[in-house]
Amino acid sequence: MSFHLARLSLQFGISSRTAATNSSNGYYYHLLFNPTKRKFTATAIPKAQKSSKEELLVVVGGGAAGVYGAIRAKTLAPNLDVLVIEKGMPLSKVKISGGGRCNVTNGHCSDNKILAEQYPRGHREFRGSFFDMHGPADTMSWFTDHGVALKIEEDGRVFPTSNSSSSVIDCLLSEAKHRGVSLQTKKVVSSASVGAGGKFLLKLEKRTVSFVENVKADYLLIASGSSQQGHCLAAQLGHSIVDPVPSLFTFKIADSGLAELSGVTFPKVEVKLKLENILRNTPHLTQVGPMLVTHWGLSGPVILRLSAWGARDLFSSGYKGTLMVDFVPDLHLEDMKSILNQHKHKYAKQKALNSWPLGFSLTKRFWKYIVDREGLIGDTLWASISNNSIVSIAHLLKHCAFEVTGKGQYKDEFVTAGGVPLSEISLNTMESKKCARLFFAGEVMFLTLRLFRFLFLFCERDSSNFCTEAHLSRS
Repeated sequence: MSFHLARLSLQFGISSRTAATNSSNGYYYHLLFNPTKRKFTATAIPKAQKSSKEELLVVVGGGAAGVYGAIRAKTLAPNLDVLVIEKGMPLSKVKISGGGRCNVTNGHCSDNKILAEQYPRGHREFRGSFFDMHGPADTMSWFTDHGVALKIEEDGRVFPTSNSSSSVIDCLLSEAKHRGVSLQTKKVVSSASVGAGGKFLLKLEKRTVSFVENVKADYLLIASGSSQQGHCLAAQLGHSIVDPVPSLFTFKIADSGLAELSGVTFPKVEVKLKLENILRNTPHLTQVGPMLVTHWGLSGPVILRLSAWGARDLFSSGYKGTLMVDFVPDLHLEDMKSILNQHKHKYAKQKALNSWPLGFSLTKRFWKYIVDREGLIGDTLWASISNNSIVSIAHLLKHCAFEVTGKGQYKDEFVTAGGVPLSEISLNTMESKKCARLFFAGEVMFLTLRLFRFLFLFCERDSSNFCTEAHLSRS
């Protein structure tokens, strides 16, 4: 097979449902997907020569990237032996993503540039044609073709219509079994090196008992997520590692009054994070979106987005700083003063605690918090509120300061920022620039997704591109 033809067939993506093989003329017939016209066309690809000894691909990690990568490898190279090694339960992150519903991808995001901007680490590298091979539409088509009905919600998030991540998990595991992928759990790949013949020499161990197994592999795909295991293996094979730090976390806030508002949501706020060690104006430390009050502080998409973009800055500052929140970002300060003055004259005889401008879209519980923070007594009438207090309330709603004292605590960080630098990986194939036949997919690399809904897309896209070199070598 020529290099150009192999590249072309994989770059456009090969359907998992291939046509029957015509062995009489020495060609395989595959259905090729055209990303522009979204139609399938038949293309002949020279048949691979049968080797005397089957080759082995070992996949480290049974998450979304690892399992999908294994499926793609067996789909494109059926004679390739594929072994997935997972230390825990396969697809465990998929199970809990989206509140147990699994955010498959984003159905409103089709522009490559916009897609790239969803990655605080990697947005520059992913611009251009990075997502041409496997975008959101391809992700949705793959699951639909494999029996998982999907729906797009108003904000663009795509979920299975069953509202259960089990639909996605069952689909992936069923397809992996159908393709002949071997999956071994409760094992770890503890070390990796390259032998004299170019094969990977892997040491496998069980987590609970004394067990050691040595495996020789022709290809190695590290898709272990943000765990230290993958970073250690990459380092053993010559890669540098950017030390991982937590990303996508909530903020602890030192405010007893705020704790009483647990459960209150704001559909749209603007937040700006000020850190003592960051003196320059950093646009990524300002975000807009929905926010949620928790019993320990603040959460919601806008906070998670802010933590992702500011992960390393927050780490270096000890997760301490000042969070400025604009609760009415669509109104200017002067307009708010005017609205408050109008409300004062119209409802002069009403208690300030029980009456507030409806245009601010605030809940009664939060308005009480603002009134208390301003120091107004509960029985104060609007007629008694001074002009200075009006100005102060408007300013408080536009520039409300909260002291950030830490981040939300989890046993294991769901997402981290760190790993193998993208500069050491060929993004066309996801192959290592340091070690031949070594590939990466997912969070083992130094990247972070702004929201988890883009993780599945990225894992599939990585795994699809990784198959380019593996399939080429087999053919």
